[in-house]
Amino acid sequence: MSKNPWQTGEPRSLKIRVDSATLEGDLNVPPGAEGIVLFAHGSGSSRHSRRNRFVARTLSQGGLGALLVDLLTEAEEEIDVRTRRLRFDIDLLARRLAGITDWTETYPETKGLDIGLFGSSTGAAAALMTAQERPALIRAVVSRGGRPDLATAYLPEVKAPTLLIVGGNDFQVLQLNRQALTQLRIEKKLEIVPGATHLFEEPGCLEKVAILARDWFLRHLGSASTARRVSGGVR
Repeated sequence: MSKNPWQTGEPRSLKIRVDSATLEGDLNVPPGAEGIVLFAHGSGSSRHSRRNRFVARTLSQGGLGALLVDLLTEAEEEIDVRTRRLRFDIDLLARRLAGITDWTETYPETKGLDIGLFGSSTGAAAALMTAQERPALIRAVVSRGGRPDLATAYLPEVKAPTLLIVGGNDFQVLQLNRQALTQLRIEKKLEIVPGATHLFEEPGCLEKVAILARDWFLRHLGSASTARRVSGGVR
């Protein structure tokens, strides 16, 4: 059996109960980790997303934990394949992600770790809504090719430092992210990956995304970030 490519240790497959749904997830927490990143998939993607698993591997190599969870059940995913409706049900995705966040705070292996959210496509809107609803828990957000415009009403109240990563050739999404950036009132940044389209499939582009995300989370999660918050060094 080949080694799972997205982490440095063996991931733990688990089931997380959120309201009436049982969600499938993969968890990896490297030794000494001070932070963990929860992945919010969107637009028909899942915890098996090659792109998100690549980012998770980069985070793990940087000493961060990663939790990839399907926000839809298997039955819901089958419905979504036919209707493409649930992937745009941002309220549902955000409720599920908030429930996973609360679970992370109580699970023995992850309890006490600083929490960040990594959202892609419509999952980015769910991540920003969750950050607004869980300000005491969420320390940082990264959006990859995301749709923060789908959470416009929540953006001014988001307290977690937020990084928006968009492909330079993903013209419509880039414009939506530029507009969303003006609505955020916290530490924020828009990173444009030159030559990249929506899925960052061009050579070197996904690697750039992973490094940007890793550096943002390392800056805002863990003891070094706590020291900056206490001293007032974080805006």
